[in-house]
Amino acid sequence: MTHLDPAERLSVDELRALQLERLQWTLRHAYNNVPFYKQKFADAGVHPDDCRTLDDLAKFPFTTKHDLRDNYPFGMFAVPQEQVRRIHASSGTTGQPTVVGYTETDLDNWATLMARSIRAAGGRPGHKVHVAYGYGLFTGGLGAHYGAEKLGCTVIPASGGMTARQVRLITDFRPEVIMVTPSYMLTLLDEFERQGIDPRTSSLKVGIFGAEPWTERMRAEIEERAGLDAVDIYGLSEVMGPGVAQECVDTKDGLHIWEDHFLPEVIDPLEGTVLGDGEHGELVFTSLTKQALPIIRYRTRDLTRLQPGSARPAHRRMEKVTGRSDDMIILRGVNLFPTQVEEIVLRVPGLSPHFQLELTKRDRMDHLTVHVEAADGTPAERRKAAEAEIAEQVKDGIGVSVAVNVVDPETLERSVGKMRRVIDRRGD
Repeated sequence: MTHLDPAERLSVDELRALQLERLQWTLRHAYNNVPFYKQKFADAGVHPDDCRTLDDLAKFPFTTKHDLRDNYPFGMFAVPQEQVRRIHASSGTTGQPTVVGYTETDLDNWATLMARSIRAAGGRPGHKVHVAYGYGLFTGGLGAHYGAEKLGCTVIPASGGMTARQVRLITDFRPEVIMVTPSYMLTLLDEFERQGIDPRTSSLKVGIFGAEPWTERMRAEIEERAGLDAVDIYGLSEVMGPGVAQECVDTKDGLHIWEDHFLPEVIDPLEGTVLGDGEHGELVFTSLTKQALPIIRYRTRDLTRLQPGSARPAHRRMEKVTGRSDDMIILRGVNLFPTQVEEIVLRVPGLSPHFQLELTKRDRMDHLTVHVEAADGTPAERRKAAEAEIAEQVKDGIGVSVAVNVVDPETLERSVGKMRRVIDRRGD
């Protein structure tokens, strides 16, 4: 434990006292400097002085992605423009982008938390880190980059795309750590094998995977094919970026939330009521140290539950995100998440892990087709059997009928960032 920073060694009581001090500062900072929050608090009948305990946070209103979009571009900033050192933004593919800003202190805190996360994942000073997250307005690439440098690693800023070149760089530069989305890691593994290279012979020892939900079965698939430790990282740009929570390589039992900087809650996604630790619901975050963009009770839409800390005892763990409330497909009255289908695909013989879900409407009814690639060399009869097996397991395990289409290898869209699992053609 000697290599941990002081915040990782706090007792629960010490951490809770620090959280309350920082929460009270954050509420005052947001109220005094962001007109949106001043009005929002007034509408809810609360004032920063009403926060005397951590439980009092439940009195304060939620912040949503719509609030950030309504205040585009800089309406949520709490510091003058000249104090903002960097701006990031979401892609805006489903609406107005959400814009986030960072002061110099914010950037230093972010790099420190990313360094803490990479170390918890198994990275060490002197390691080479291959960063295949996208660079630019997306927070993944630069967040990983500055965190790895802060830890004392050598960064290979590969970014996304050019898959064959990525494999060459990994083969030639021999990094110990790779940071990338799990779906793109599968694409890289396919490319290793296409080039006749066994990925288990590569230099990679640790894979830090995030930016999209992934399952324990996908972890097992990656670890077996790549011969490395696959660990989860969590973050989102509205709260900071990657490095909000990190899975420790020695336990692999969920992601420790860095609670000295972020206060988590889990709520009922419909009622908005706070749930107890151990109960499944929607994850909500309040920042505790952010200067440029303080965020109060931000609804992430990610579904998980909180559990006691293990490798970092004072910092609670969140389970792997099972899905997002806004990614949930309601098919003829049945709730379905892409991760549920992934679990099924990965246990059916003769298939690759690459799949997509296509929603269509026929005769005023919603229909779902699961498109999944066959593994190389899978005969036609095995493909037909796989289609039947997936349909049967979805029907038995999830409770809804779907069509299944097993296609040739390398025919589905490949991920170079976040995988687009669901294609909704119901409005076509």
